[in-house]
Amino acid sequence: MNSTIETILGHRSIRKYTEQPIEPSQLEVIIQAGLAASSSSLLQAVSIIRITDKEKRHALAQYAGNQGYVESAAEFLIFCIDFQRHVAINPDVQADFTELTLIGAVDSGIMAQNCLLAAESMGLGGVFIGGLRNSAAQVDELLAMPKNTAVLFGLCLGHPDQNPETKPRLPAQVIMHENQYEPLNLKDVETYDETMKTYYSHRSSNQKQSSWSQQITGKLSGESRPHILPYLNAKGLAKR
Repeated sequence: MNSTIETILGHRSIRKYTEQPIEPSQLEVIIQAGLAASSSSLLQAVSIIRITDKEKRHALAQYAGNQGYVESAAEFLIFCIDFQRHVAINPDVQADFTELTLIGAVDSGIMAQNCLLAAESMGLGGVFIGGLRNSAAQVDELLAMPKNTAVLFGLCLGHPDQNPETKPRLPAQVIMHENQYEPLNLKDVETYDETMKTYYSHRSSNQKQSSWSQQITGKLSGESRPHILPYLNAKGLAKR
């Protein structure tokens, strides 16, 4: 096992940071690592907005569901779908296809993961903030986002001031299929549920008694940000 794989497998979400800033040279490398990510057809349909304004940080923390680490992190980056630059190059570009919206979202995720891995390789930590989509239109307005762009998620980065345990993931035999989609073996999920119960009851903070199946059932049994499609449509995205 090499250091790259060790960094990947050692990932933990870090939500508590010291006051030490990230050096400009470190941030530059983190961004360059993101720019080196794969891009569908080299469309490069992603923009990153670095938030240094304290008032905007405060507002974004509230928009994200009162997540205080959005304010306390040394750096906060917001990843966005961006086809406005393509339209600026040529007004005949048709950016409203759902396929292009998917490309922008996929490329953003790949780029952001590169950024986080680069940061983690330097001993930094971070956590993704999907909660910005709770108030997508308000975040959009705060950032003066033009048409053909859309807010996706944020990334907190900083020097860790906590050492949380690594959260167990579903086993490979549940995720990995060969040649065709295979039916779910519920016994594998039951075993994983027991693993998660043990993890949640013994971790150093925010202990609770629940299984993965219970959590995802609760999460997926109700609405899931129904305002997102109208938001994307209003931005000229995912319309057909």
